[in-house]
Amino acid sequence: MDRLHAMRVFSRVARLGSFARAADDLELSRAAVSEAVAALERHLGARLLTRTTRRLTLTGEGAEFLERAVRILAEVDAAEEAVRGAAARPRGTLRVDVPTSFGRGLLVPALPQFLKRYPELKLDLRFNDRVVDLVADEVDVAVRVGAVRPKSYVARRIATTRRIVVASPGYLAGAGRPQRPEDLAGHRLLGVTSGATGRAVEWRLRGGRVVARDFAAVFNLAEAQLAAALAGAGLAQTIDLLAGPEIARGRLETVLDEFVGEGPPISVVYPATARGSARVRVFSDFAEGLLLRFRESLARGPRG
Repeated sequence: MDRLHAMRVFSRVARLGSFARAADDLELSRAAVSEAVAALERHLGARLLTRTTRRLTLTGEGAEFLERAVRILAEVDAAEEAVRGAAARPRGTLRVDVPTSFGRGLLVPALPQFLKRYPELKLDLRFNDRVVDLVADEVDVAVRVGAVRPKSYVARRIATTRRIVVASPGYLAGAGRPQRPEDLAGHRLLGVTSGATGRAVEWRLRGGRVVARDFAAVFNLAEAQLAAALAGAGLAQTIDLLAGPEIARGRLETVLDEFVGEGPPISVVYPATARGSARVRVFSDFAEGLLLRFRESLARGPRG
């Protein structure tokens, strides 16, 4: 039995929850996929999957083996890449998880440039505003806003942000412009929930001072919160990189500028097993360049 092959097949079946989908994904017959998993179970002397007519679930032993197998396969891929000298010509599939706003606003428009530069690299892009487990979800590299906690990850900071408060000109004309943090009590505030906790994120100004916990509306996407502010629904606290284009167009205005505080960092994050990966390195460099050029464009302001 080719144990590495069997581990790859098993991990794909576990991730997709289906022998048939795994067979299609791996371009194997369903019989070959079933036999690979069965051979692995015989070798280990344990059942890894529970099969019913409706669903496929991991056993306790299967869940434990999957976690270790994913790490081992990542190490093998990194070793093979290093030996092949892929540092000069990154190749293969790169699974990327990015915040929705970064993906839509910056990454997608720049994709032609990236793909032309690295023709042997294939991207599996996932737009997500919740914090995923990179290893369990088989993500090679992610762009994260905020602190990175798991010690098994490597985090490379690629940008800094500021927390700003914005509203549409129409809303400010009707509700007035707050001059001090205390004035927020008389306004409709738009919040956003944390992808990690699911709870509304407190508004903080300079020095970490909490100025708002109660909101007229909360959104699970930063893009949706910004869209509501554009529509005149109320005030929104967001990061400058996200609201910058709408401010430059005159569709949003900032308030309480003298109280603005430091915002969360933006980092490229990847499992420690991917350290030295050419695929991860070129994407990290590209993402950092995108944010740098975007900030420079905001500093120049709107054209003619």
